[in-house]
Amino acid sequence: MLVSIVFRSVIVYLFVIIAIRLFGKKELSQLSIIDLVFILLISNSLQAAMIGNDTTLVGGLAAAGSLFIVNWLLKNLIYKSKKISETIQGSPILLVYQGKVLHKHLEKAQISHDELEAAIREHGVKNIEAVDLAVLEVDGNISVLSSNFTKKTRKRRVHKSLGYSN
Repeated sequence: MLVSIVFRSVIVYLFVIIAIRLFGKKELSQLSIIDLVFILLISNSLQAAMIGNDTTLVGGLAAAGSLFIVNWLLKNLIYKSKKISETIQGSPILLVYQGKVLHKHLEKAQISHDELEAAIREHGVKNIEAVDLAVLEVDGNISVLSSNFTKKTRKRRVHKSLGYSN
């Protein structure tokens, strides 16, 4: 029974990672109410798939333990392999270069012009023309460099749409 719980837990873990990569956010550090409800419902809907009828302490610990182990293994793979890292996490996306917005990259990241302007203002930069470089990082942050790449600021910025992926 425990082997079944471990197997189902690993399958659910991998499914959720793939689904979030394809349909959702890469990083969920700033949750909207919609994101929070979505995460709660997903976790609740998948609980039975992982542990089945075994709601014992041992069953729960087997499921949790297998998730910790698979998560640790996946993080090590990401650390050791750039190709696996890019496949799972994506790559940074250049949004602004020398004051010019790269509109195709904004579309790819599903970030509106207004959202980009707001993120830039969060970094203390008045307008897009004053930005030398703005990059959507793989962790969902937007890094902004201004004043000839000498002043770098970095604020948490996670795109609100669950449709974000690169």
